Amino acid sequence: MRYSRFALGETSAHVYFGEGIDQKINRRVHAAAAQLRAMGLGGVLDLVPGYTSLYIELDGRRTTAGDVQRIVDELPDPPIDEAGPGSLVEIPVCYGGRFGPDLEPLANESDMTARDVIDLHCAHEYDVFFMGFTPGFAFMGTVDDRIARPRLAVPRQAVPAGSLGIAGNQTGIYPVKSPGGWRLIGMTPLQMVVMSPAGPRMLLQPGDRVRFHSISEEEFSRQRLECAAH
Repeated sequence: MRYSRFALGETSAHVYFGEGIDQKINRRVHAAAAQLRAMGLGGVLDLVPGYTSLYIELDGRRTTAGDVQRIVDELPDPPIDEAGPGSLVEIPVCYGGRFGPDLEPLANESDMTARDVIDLHCAHEYDVFFMGFTPGFAFMGTVDDRIARPRLAVPRQAVPAGSLGIAGNQTGIYPVKSPGGWRLIGMTPLQMVVMSPAGPRMLLQPGDRVRFHSISEEEFSRQRLECAAH
């Protein structure tokens, strides 16, 4: 397998496939993780994809990092499905207004209308690069360069759950109320994370693909009620 670097520890290993936020590199990460999962390796406790690397957690009593490196060296270059290795998830969003206070300012900065920004945001299919920040928060990309904007200079102290934002060339949805500095352009009625006795259940998983579509406030309210009922 081609990779740029392999870092070893006593009970872990990091496989690096490149640098920077890049869709093709990230798809290689997820494809490699899928290959290793399919092998069912004893002694591998967890596989955690990142932007450009795959973290491998080991049971040091059963497997060494050197063993894993030999296995990874022998793997063929992972086949990369152009559509991405995960599921395609459709997410409804009510854009602008009280749901997306940064939509109009972002549109003005981009010399566009709010409708232009919405259309561009909905026109792309986004890869879930990895999960982080808070449980259920999916870092997704990449956003069209014409609407990519940096984070707010001063983050908000409280961002409502379900808020959809843009930061750089990434987009993401806040699963719970939390501080945050992403440019808020809309909100989804869906629950990104649901707590259950078995643990948190995430709507999105690393390697999934996401498409957004615009809905009205009335449709937002209807779907929000449906989600609350379940």
